[in-house]
Amino acid sequence: MKPSHRWLVLSVFVLSSAINYLDRQTLATLAPVLRSELRLSHAEYGWIVSAFSITYAACAPFAGLLIDRIGLYRGITLAIGLWSFAGLTTGWVRGFGDLLLCRAMLGVAEAGGIPAAGKAIQQYLRPSERALGNSLNQAGVSLGLILAPPVATWLTVQHGWRVAFMATAVLGFLWIALWRAVGDDLDSAAPKACGSQFLRDRRLWLFALANALSMVPYSLWTNWTTLHLVDVNRLSFVRAAWFAWLPPLFGAIGGVAGGSLSFRWMNAGMSALVARTRVCLLAAIACLVTAIVPWAPTAALAVAAISLSFFSVAAFSVNMYSMPLDVFPADRAAFAVSLLVSAYGAMQAITSPVLGAVVDRYGYTPVCVTASVLPLAAVAILKGTESRQ
Repeated sequence: MKPSHRWLVLSVFVLSSAINYLDRQTLATLAPVLRSELRLSHAEYGWIVSAFSITYAACAPFAGLLIDRIGLYRGITLAIGLWSFAGLTTGWVRGFGDLLLCRAMLGVAEAGGIPAAGKAIQQYLRPSERALGNSLNQAGVSLGLILAPPVATWLTVQHGWRVAFMATAVLGFLWIALWRAVGDDLDSAAPKACGSQFLRDRRLWLFALANALSMVPYSLWTNWTTLHLVDVNRLSFVRAAWFAWLPPLFGAIGGVAGGSLSFRWMNAGMSALVARTRVCLLAAIACLVTAIVPWAPTAALAVAAISLSFFSVAAFSVNMYSMPLDVFPADRAAFAVSLLVSAYGAMQAITSPVLGAVVDRYGYTPVCVTASVLPLAAVAILKGTESRQ
């Protein structure tokens, strides 16, 4: 396959990541409106986030196995069809229970998104290009996060919040037609079963644990930025939404920076895991800025600190999600990445209700301080993988 076509197909695939995060981020954008209309507490909102995360974490390994089994071409088509249907039904919810159920359904469906992205990067790109591929995917994720505040806000103001959920679902159905027109099914044989030797490889579990810790700030800002700006900085819902697109923009830039730096070091002769871990260390140090967000005296300074935090986590993440692709074979790619996804989902499922309860009682300060140091703990764990390349 020509290089230009490889990157073209991957770019179309990455558009699915943008739709994925536009779909899921609509809830975070509209959280103040939904909390008011459905009379939700912060703790109940935390449980809604957790409902998505529980099913997301539980289903990710099975989604990875399924994608490895049936192939990327059919696997991502199935995933997007299901999550678009789940998003569509969110437009009809009437209360806390309905919304909880719809988000749980969405978690089941979207569990295949990132494992499919990992398999696409494994199939289409050379090893030194994979962090750049993940940075492109991070740009797609960030595009969805950037578009969610203005798009969902405009649709809500003009047509109501129910239309906002339905419109993003329709985009998923349209993407399926595009993918079937330009995608290539490169899967020629069924993969090997995930044997016990593979599951006993300690690097697999170290990657999963490190990802769970490093993604706490990411989970914080993708779910709570708008609420923080409304609760702490006293912005209106509409004004907060216009600020909320900036952190994801910096996330896209951070992903490119992190991928480019490891790409440069690997081309200079550094081994893959050492190069990626070094980038993660720099990103973790920068992420300490998360701790100062609640003390920012203005909304602009709060958004600046959140943006730097987002930049740092994205630079960490594109390298983190490339590591399993560096050390495991192609027929295990989706499953290996799915364990990172599952670890992230499990972390978010556990922390979201706790975070909501802490915010209700103590505010955002303890949450931000704790989140700021966890990427450094993740780097310490990653050091244990470098010796077994």
